[in-house]
Amino acid sequence: VQLQASGGGLVQAGGSLRLSCAASGSTISTYAMGWFRQAPGKEREFVAGIGWNGLSTTYADSVKGRFTISRDNAKNTVYLQMNSLKPEDTAVYYCAVRRSIMVVTSVGAYDYWGQGTQVTVSS
Repeated sequence: VQLQASGGGLVQAGGSLRLSCAASGSTISTYAMGWFRQAPGKEREFVAGIGWNGLSTTYADSVKGRFTISRDNAKNTVYLQMNSLKPEDTAVYYCAVRRSIMVVTSVGAYDYWGQGTQVTVSS
């Protein structure tokens, strides 16, 4: 599975961005998907995850109520809608595939990773 993340950029605090993660090489319709982020000097952390059919979602406490993860299995794509962005959301955002129907938050539980897209939120 190859993953291509896009949609990052520079935005002012309070603004919004929508990230996309397009998969190729295999269908992701039976797999859980996750978004992670890594800020300079920090470890990669879980942001949001979604189960294979889109009915189960999980969020990090830091983004609950502001970010929404969704998927379109027909397009083999996962999205992350980010609203009310804060400077502390600045990071490289990665999408990942877990070869399971269940979402987990552990970085090590995911099998395939995209290349990352930079999100910078200015104050």
